[in-house]
Amino acid sequence: MTLAPIRTDAIKAPHGFFTRAGGVSAGIYAGLNCGPGSRDDPAAVAENRALVAAHLGARELLSLHQVHSPDVVVVAAPWAGERPKADAMATRTPGLALGVLTADCAPVLLEDPEAGVIGAAHAGWRGALAGVTDRTIEAMETLGAGRGRISAAIGPVISQRAYEVGPEFMDEFVAEDPETTRFFAGGAGDRVQFDLPGYLLARLRAAGIAEAAWTGHCTFSDEKRFYSYRRAMHRGEKDYGRLVSVVMLPGA
Repeated sequence: MTLAPIRTDAIKAPHGFFTRAGGVSAGIYAGLNCGPGSRDDPAAVAENRALVAAHLGARELLSLHQVHSPDVVVVAAPWAGERPKADAMATRTPGLALGVLTADCAPVLLEDPEAGVIGAAHAGWRGALAGVTDRTIEAMETLGAGRGRISAAIGPVISQRAYEVGPEFMDEFVAEDPETTRFFAGGAGDRVQFDLPGYLLARLRAAGIAEAAWTGHCTFSDEKRFYSYRRAMHRGEKDYGRLVSVVMLPGA
């Protein structure tokens, strides 16, 4: 089967927000499950990741042990052994594909094409609130990127219409910044619906980068193309697949 990554004009480097299409996993993971933390057959996950790397022409696909933090790893070479515990990466090394694993959280790919610096961030609500995108931009600056030249793209993520949360969730955001009430709306009773991509776009633009865009895809509502943690939990499924979103500097 053919891989079918979503691409955006905001990122010029080789990249893709990969969908379920084209993988070898079966059952609830059917498709391109690239999550080594899932309970899928490890051989299938490894083959899926190899397919992604080959599609981009990468010498290695890197991903992290994601922990919903604002922590960023600056990558100069592939690591040996266990994946670092963090939620974002930045590099200026060609040939390394930086991969973010998601299943409703937001993948954010970033690039300063003039400096030849890229970044990739996993932004769930905790990481977003803690400033993972801000920290990724700062890490890119240490490698020579210019904030005013950085473009960012948010890939498939759970949309506001599918993301219902409780009042205590909203309270955490409002305690940080009262103006964040604009990212909550609707809901039954005391429930509200959170606009994660909208919140991230606002944070990226407030950081003063050149461009920030969202592809407009909702993971929860499109089962054929995307895995979704929340959809799996609603069904009582024991696990779920992970999408991968990747950016790479060409060469080497």
